Amino acid sequence: MKAGKQMRFDVDTLKDLAGDKAFARGEAYYREGQVVLLSVEPERVLAQVAGTEDYRTKLTGHGEEIDGECSCPAFGEGGFCKHMVAVALAANAAGADAAADGAGALARMRDHLKAKGAGALVEMIMDLAERDPALFRKLDVAATAVNADDKTVEARLRKAIDEATRTRGFVDYREAADWADGVESALDAVGDLVSAGRAGLALKLVGWAIGRIERAIEEVDDSDGHCGALLERARDIHLAAACAARPDPMALARDLFAREIGDGYGTFDGAVALYAGALGEEGLAEYRRLAAEAWAKLPPRAGGAHGRREYIAGYEPLKRILDFFAEREGEVDMRIALRAKDLSSPWSYLQLAEFCRAQGRVEEALRRAEEGLWLFEDDRPDERLVFFAVDLLTQAGRTSDAEARLWGAFEKAPSLELYARLRKLGGTAARWRVLEFLETRLAEETRGQDHHLSDLVVRILAQEKSFDEAWAAVRRHGASMGVKETLARASEATHPSEAVDVYAARVDGLADVGGNSAYAEAAKLIARMAALRSAAEQAAYVAALKTRFGRKRNLMKLLR
Repeated sequence: MKAGKQMRFDVDTLKDLAGDKAFARGEAYYREGQVVLLSVEPERVLAQVAGTEDYRTKLTGHGEEIDGECSCPAFGEGGFCKHMVAVALAANAAGADAAADGAGALARMRDHLKAKGAGALVEMIMDLAERDPALFRKLDVAATAVNADDKTVEARLRKAIDEATRTRGFVDYREAADWADGVESALDAVGDLVSAGRAGLALKLVGWAIGRIERAIEEVDDSDGHCGALLERARDIHLAAACAARPDPMALARDLFAREIGDGYGTFDGAVALYAGALGEEGLAEYRRLAAEAWAKLPPRAGGAHGRREYIAGYEPLKRILDFFAEREGEVDMRIALRAKDLSSPWSYLQLAEFCRAQGRVEEALRRAEEGLWLFEDDRPDERLVFFAVDLLTQAGRTSDAEARLWGAFEKAPSLELYARLRKLGGTAARWRVLEFLETRLAEETRGQDHHLSDLVVRILAQEKSFDEAWAAVRRHGASMGVKETLARASEATHPSEAVDVYAARVDGLADVGGNSAYAEAAKLIARMAALRSAAEQAAYVAALKTRFGRKRNLMKLLR
């Protein structure tokens, strides 16, 4: 790499991301000239790297913030690969001015093509299309959509959609992007029909495409969300086509209603609002009638010991549709009634109570929240609902009632969040009462592997900076390693020996687990221990570690 060039990507970060082996192989790829920079832009670097085959590699970011992807199998299996290292080093060598200069093969090709005449470009593309079936199909579909009659266009595009969405078995992660590109090309051709004055035909074809994509989803590794993006693109075309074609509003309302209610992928969530312009008042009235009719057939849902909690399909989309109409007409009572029909969980009560408060109905909000707490009093308290009720009680000046609510929840399911609220309301007295309650509960339990209550005691005492009492609680009741380590870090200055003991135990565990990440964490803890005791004690400890774990070579390298 030439001196004086500003590094786009931090080399130490590259080593951490790739690991020593992949970094060394990527560096070799770079030095052997196996990287062709296709495009160097401010926000990304696109390149082709020659390996077992040619791989397309993209990097984004600057400095220590590095991200990207590669078409090679190693990236799909383990992330940052040697090809990404090679591209980063090539970008570093190109220098900071490369993006501004339009560096890369794509920029050179673009300049070259701009100098060609239209006829020469057509011949070049046709020559490529003859040898590339995918490009041939794409151009053929586009040309057909512009020049043929509706019947021919429909037949050709339907066939193109079928071909593009066919999976031929399972589409794995490495193939998913190419598969999605093919589907998107078919959708683009359908979308072009809208601007070409064939919106009615586009509406029919995009509906077919949506069904095909939905059937293909189970056979595609959609880790990167390609299918969701395709469905969203198809919905956008559907919406544009509906607005342009102005189909029969009653028929459109029935079709959209069926899609919004039966859509398992969320493609048509909120369709009534999105398509309001295309539906018009007649279509909207039909939409509302269909929703109200279906809603009336649904039984109210209750919960707790006083009702049933079984799942019944249709509540959420129907409620969303009817709420759109109620909000449109300012019917607050109707919007509350919609939410009150399904009160099968503390969460549904919280949503109702929050809505009431947002509408300025604070007393009703509190009543609904307290009703939900009573209905589900035999279950584990929902802290969100508890805190909502406590906030309203406090605002109303009912501090004792708020504190009673917190105590009831804490005694059933103690937590640090509930303690924090109790401490805020009750002060020091609440602290002592909480600790006394927890100590009593711990005395009644057999000491075992479940450290929930003992951890909570230690966390409370650490939060209060009562470190003597916290360490005494650890000795008395035990605690999980995570809580002990947190306490150790917080109390290093006052209790260095206890902290050292915890770190040593953690180092032993990490060494037993093995792996470079565990060894790196262990090395950091060992370095931390050096500041908490004498040099002689630390040297003896490290020597003992080398004796016990000498066969773990990667750990030993970090202890040199």
